[in-house]
Amino acid sequence: MAKPCHPWAACEEQHKHPASPAEAAASPTHLPSFVVEAMGCWKQKKTNTWAFPTLILCLYGFFYMMKPSEPFLTPYLTGPDKNLTTDEVTNEILPVWTYSYLALLFPVFLLTDYVRYKPVLLLQGISLILTWLLLLFAHGVVAMQLVQFFYGMVTATEVAYYAYIYSVVSTQHYQRVTSYCRSVTLVAATVAAVLGQLLVSLAHVSYFYLNAITLASVSLAFLCAFFLPMPQRSMFFHRKDAPEPLPGPDKGPAAGAAHGPRSCREERSPDAAARGPSPQPQAGNSRPHRHTLSVLLQLARDLRDCYGSRPLLYWSLWWALATAGFNQVVNYVQVLWDFRAPSHSSPVYNGAVEAIAMFLSSVTSFLVQYIKINWDHFGELALGIFSVIDAGCLFLMHFSTNIWACYAGYLIFKACYVLLLTIATFQIAVNLSMERYALMFGFNNFIALLIQTILTIVVVDSRGLGLDIVTQFLIYGSYFVVIHGIFMIRSICVLVSCKCQRKIARSCTEQLNQAEHESREQIVTSYMTRL
Repeated sequence: MAKPCHPWAACEEQHKHPASPAEAAASPTHLPSFVVEAMGCWKQKKTNTWAFPTLILCLYGFFYMMKPSEPFLTPYLTGPDKNLTTDEVTNEILPVWTYSYLALLFPVFLLTDYVRYKPVLLLQGISLILTWLLLLFAHGVVAMQLVQFFYGMVTATEVAYYAYIYSVVSTQHYQRVTSYCRSVTLVAATVAAVLGQLLVSLAHVSYFYLNAITLASVSLAFLCAFFLPMPQRSMFFHRKDAPEPLPGPDKGPAAGAAHGPRSCREERSPDAAARGPSPQPQAGNSRPHRHTLSVLLQLARDLRDCYGSRPLLYWSLWWALATAGFNQVVNYVQVLWDFRAPSHSSPVYNGAVEAIAMFLSSVTSFLVQYIKINWDHFGELALGIFSVIDAGCLFLMHFSTNIWACYAGYLIFKACYVLLLTIATFQIAVNLSMERYALMFGFNNFIALLIQTILTIVVVDSRGLGLDIVTQFLIYGSYFVVIHGIFMIRSICVLVSCKCQRKIARSCTEQLNQAEHESREQIVTSYMTRL
């Protein structure tokens, strides 16, 4: 990354070294030199500013997440608009999203960095528009499967939204722009859920018109993407020769990197120095394949080094396992709600529940900063305890026939997951540079999708067991019990090990004190004997 400079530094430099008369005459408009200098200063300021791309990206994120129809997808598909059965939605349509997401995630992750983000954001906008056009005007199982395929493309390209901003702003603004970009998506999702619920419950707007509103919103997001500046660098394929200094302890995911495992520190180890600098693009058209291969090999080495750290390995393991279960629950919870309280005969409060869930998730994420715990010792214990709470919520949703109990179970389940995910994100990010954190984020999500795909094929898909929706939630609850068991066993091992270490340290201290006491007694005895 290039070292950031003051927007007007170029102007001062130009005043020190003004343009020659020949250069001034060579300009196409033959403008006076001071005008050319002023235009150059303005262009430099426009290029270096962080506010413009952040504003446009936040607008994109707001309209992209402003989807009031999303909490009502299952009632829309099973209602008179599409007239699909619950079994068709559960076993034939919704699984396509998981398969599409898995197939596209890894190639899109690499493509996003290779083409420098903006083209992928445009691709995401096109996929969003196609998704809602098909939802509005297409009919049949195959058409809705195509909807799920394009929505898989949408979710696979989400990485471009969160990674784009780091390629156009300097590290000193990372914390601020990350806060803006993430906050605006939470606000938009909450506003969309509340708006959808109000329109359905009070204005009695049909689900078709909710989808029309969503189509208008995602179309605005697509238009916003055109105004984003094209980045000149990216994390892996288009790095700058002179990297920017890492952010300080309070400025982004790389915070605290110097305190992390040696293999994952940003400071270069002797092995890293022997390997030389990160691969850079070669000039001209020669060796493009060699450069791509060298980048992929470097990514593989980074993964090996990072997963060689045992704490990072266990946090990543929970991330992958829990995210797979969470995505599966979120993907099918509307079907369960529709089964407990059919939308054609009961009031639907899906939007209100999603808005409350979003609010609780935001609160739990905010409260993480006030939790003062030695996560090295008690992290696995927390993962085990909250995983069994998640399992209890899913069992409640399985055994209870009351829709309000199902709503309450979902709210607690999502709040617990987001709480732990925030802690896991911090524990992983605090030991890594921005590039390695992005790499682990992508790989953890890929493993989560792989596990989710196995769950979908075995439990949901009509070519597998094709279980009904109530039995599925029994399986998901049992799945989180397994996660609880894994991390409780690990927690017991960690706590016993710590206790043994303290006991050994105490014993060593006592022996040293005893030896020192005996030595002093011998000195006193020897002195008295001499007297």
